[in-house]
Amino acid sequence: MALNGYSKAVTQDPTQPAAQAMLHAIGLTTEDFYKPFVGIASTGYEGNPCNMHLNGLAELAKEGTFSEDLVGLIFNTIGVSDGISMGTPGMRYSLPSRDLIADSMETVVQAMSYDGLITVVGCDKNMPGALMAMIRLNRPSILVYGGTIDSGSYQGKKLDVVSAFEAWGSKVAGTMSETDYQAVVEKACPGAGACGGMYTANTMAAAIEALGISLPFNASNPALSKDKQRESVTAGKAMRLLLEKDIKPSDIITRKSLENAIRLVTVLGGSTNAVLHFLAIARAAKIDFTLKDFQKISDTTPFLADLKPSGKYLMEDVHDIGGVPAVLRYLLENGYLHGDCLTVTGKTVAENLLEAPKLSEQQDIIRPIESPIKPSGHLQMLFGNLAPAGSVAKITGKEGLYFSGPARVFNSEYEANDGIRDGLVQAGEVVVIRYEGPKGGPGMPEMLKPTAAIMGSGLGNEVALITDGRFSGGTHGFVVGHITPEAQVGGPIAYVEDGDIITIDAEENTICVALSEEILQQRKAQWKQPPLKCERGVLYKYAKTVSPADTGCVTDEF
Repeated sequence: MALNGYSKAVTQDPTQPAAQAMLHAIGLTTEDFYKPFVGIASTGYEGNPCNMHLNGLAELAKEGTFSEDLVGLIFNTIGVSDGISMGTPGMRYSLPSRDLIADSMETVVQAMSYDGLITVVGCDKNMPGALMAMIRLNRPSILVYGGTIDSGSYQGKKLDVVSAFEAWGSKVAGTMSETDYQAVVEKACPGAGACGGMYTANTMAAAIEALGISLPFNASNPALSKDKQRESVTAGKAMRLLLEKDIKPSDIITRKSLENAIRLVTVLGGSTNAVLHFLAIARAAKIDFTLKDFQKISDTTPFLADLKPSGKYLMEDVHDIGGVPAVLRYLLENGYLHGDCLTVTGKTVAENLLEAPKLSEQQDIIRPIESPIKPSGHLQMLFGNLAPAGSVAKITGKEGLYFSGPARVFNSEYEANDGIRDGLVQAGEVVVIRYEGPKGGPGMPEMLKPTAAIMGSGLGNEVALITDGRFSGGTHGFVVGHITPEAQVGGPIAYVEDGDIITIDAEENTICVALSEEILQQRKAQWKQPPLKCERGVLYKYAKTVSPADTGCVTDEF
């Protein structure tokens, strides 16, 4: 296929004079019409530190394309700031934005007949959304992550966005002064870049680098570094090789490369959202990959990284010890990666890592395999009479592996936030937050505000929390999300009452309520499905079309 196999339908067809006239209007020459056209999709916008610098990186990527005699053309799509919308009705739009991003990128590239795609992305849902579009289009593509934010600082302590959430819990509990609280809020996020810990953005960026669809060091190069600027130019240049060799996402994203990605997520202690997103990515790629596949990887992979939220280090610290390539090299040398997977460099994973730095024995961010934080993974897929189709727990081992206690039930996140603030939640209880699933939310909002409030109030080691919603990558504690079926469609979580004994066993991978099947059926018969919370608009459409959490919450299969 010619390098301009798609764009020539517009640029070379003599029956398309109007299209060609419009391309001349944007400054292209007749000579440019013989070059490949590369769409450069930026999720840049001013309202979010994760995205505020992305349009500048897109311009650098465009410079890279022109230096390789390609025509780079920038377009924009939407984004939602999880950190800003968290705990508000706006959080309902976060997960739906992933599919809107995928749909919009697919739409522009198809409609404008671009031969390849560069995506420049920042916040959590940008990355899986962009990757889903790349897979659907299956044209030479590369992803550029905007990079991690610098750490904040107050009274000699490193800060990040979760510090601000947890400070609120401490203030409510009376253990932090108003002065200190305001100082933490003001100093937590010093500038551009995605949230600094191993939260969802850095989790997905690291996993996508392991997947092979971004350049080495893409995940760990800081947002405002010269390295990130150089990398953005290099990404534009790399499109020439991808087009010449016709290397497409389907050549890179395979079962083996998915296993590499999830293996790294497990080693780094990444976000539960990676499960949801990679289920959707696998479905887009038509690869059979289920919750049980995640569990198999978790069972055979140690948790090694002492990173926030459960640890003490940030992504900037990973960068200082050699970045994601250093971690991948360590895993490859110890037999945890498929080294023969193709990447966007045109080389295999193993070939890319030949020149990668080695982890120093002096660093303590990534533990040796012989002395892990936890010998198996932190992501556990739990099943039982509360989650017949599965759920996702984030168990680092620091919280313990078993929790049993009476339920404290809330029918929304807002109810739970009020209950925590008012002291309703007591030590030993299992907090249940329901009707927050993909349909019930709608939009499956993240529960960082209640989990951070629990941590800040000093109950982090005293209670568990379960939900049919999601958790932020910044969440830590004994938490279980993605409970499926969700309450809105009559899942068993809808029938739980205050005082019911719930048991979470992360060794047996079970989550159960101590009720007989007979009692559950009696409660089911008495339950009435509530109406959807939206009657029109994006969230109504999402609630009507979205698949369950155990299949990735996709909206293109209905």
